[in-house]
Amino acid sequence: MLNNFKFIRPGEVRVRIAPSPTGFLHIGTARTALFNYLFAKKQQGIFILRIEDTDIERSFPKFERDIMENLKWLGIEWDEGPYRQSERGEIYTKYLKKLLSENKAYHCFCSKEELEAQRQYQMSIGQAPRYTGKCRELSPEKVQEYLTQGKSSIIRFKVPAKKVKFNDLIRGEVEFDTGLIGDMAIVKKTGQGFSPLYNFSVVIDDFEMKISHVIRGEDHLSNTPKQILIQEALGFPQPKYAHLPLILGPDRSKLSKRHAAVSITEYRKAGYLPEALNNFMAFLGWNPGTEREIFGLNSLVKEFSLKQVQKAGAIFNIKKLDWLNGFYIRQKSIEKLTELCLPCLPKGVDLNELKKIVALYQERLKKLSEITNLTKFFFKERLEYPKTLLRWKEMSDKEIKNSLDKLRKILSKIKAEDFHKENLEKILFPEAEKFAKERAGDRGYFLWPLRVALTGEKTSAGPFEIAEILGKERTLERLKQAKNKIK
Repeated sequence: MLNNFKFIRPGEVRVRIAPSPTGFLHIGTARTALFNYLFAKKQQGIFILRIEDTDIERSFPKFERDIMENLKWLGIEWDEGPYRQSERGEIYTKYLKKLLSENKAYHCFCSKEELEAQRQYQMSIGQAPRYTGKCRELSPEKVQEYLTQGKSSIIRFKVPAKKVKFNDLIRGEVEFDTGLIGDMAIVKKTGQGFSPLYNFSVVIDDFEMKISHVIRGEDHLSNTPKQILIQEALGFPQPKYAHLPLILGPDRSKLSKRHAAVSITEYRKAGYLPEALNNFMAFLGWNPGTEREIFGLNSLVKEFSLKQVQKAGAIFNIKKLDWLNGFYIRQKSIEKLTELCLPCLPKGVDLNELKKIVALYQERLKKLSEITNLTKFFFKERLEYPKTLLRWKEMSDKEIKNSLDKLRKILSKIKAEDFHKENLEKILFPEAEKFAKERAGDRGYFLWPLRVALTGEKTSAGPFEIAEILGKERTLERLKQAKNKIK
């Protein structure tokens, strides 16, 4: 038994998120981080960030930066870390030597070709692929001979024949038969020496970091018995386990990019807010047990419980995310929302004008990025659209011209300082009513050409609000451009 074991103190909560920097932070890992964070904060515990970067060929600093930046953006701040597995080689070596010295692990010299042939044979006769233990009983002399010769090898853990049982905080009692596992590889050889593999390094790190609860995705469920076996071999305490449900697409298949399963960075670029993503991710497997749907991060900390996490897969619904994002957008002050929209708007535009534009579309936005297309007409000198768009129902070209002429004549008489929504409504609505009397009560014959002339779009905010922002001079110019489209 090694000295100074860092056993978990009763009642002490220490959890971790342990991403591999082999890609950008995605929704699944972010959801796991959120659940760990909520659980820790609810219990006044510690949330740890550990970077599992032992896969040297696929791990890159840019991915590590992305993971940390996006966790911070989401408000999922860690209390300890980041710890990096690549910096913990001596610790792994210490425990590896212990397993080897106690004959609980051994060198395996089987080639990749041998292992693949064995795997295919087992599958062909209906068996689950597993290592047969060919090198398990090699004599110490033979092992040393092979090592001296420089023969390629890995290190395997001797898996005892037994049933592994553990209580999952979400799934209840789970049982595995180790006969289906086979002796597992725990260390591989690299150009720099030996490199620990996932199940071995995770056990060491969880013990050294005094992790009390391992909260992770259901896809790791099959790793748990392997890790428990290594814990038992090293005399480690067993943390409590909770395996979160998989995130599924609307068709209940595994979540993929076609379901909008993209990185958190891409969600940020699209204009989703951290409040919306956290609220949305919390409901991917958790339910508060009430009809309430809006939860800020602090509220989630108060309400979260693993007892309310479901076993069944969590359905990813992008429409629900859009709805939540729209809600949080509407809660922002115009000053803050304009600041958030700035990356999506042209540079060099007066800030006060931008605030008016953003305010006009705040109720319509589901994503910040939508502000670009919704408001692009404000920033163009000349609008491109077909003249047919100016036509309301069966209007003739002559009627369109008459409407545009009437609008220009009326608007040109309004002083620039009086060119605001309330005054425009007061003056133009009566004229629209006159047109309506001639056209079966339809004010569209007067107001539709105005809307299109100002925006070049089928749908937009109200024409009076738009005219106010454009101002008198630009409004009259757009009416002139519209008339010029009619031959």
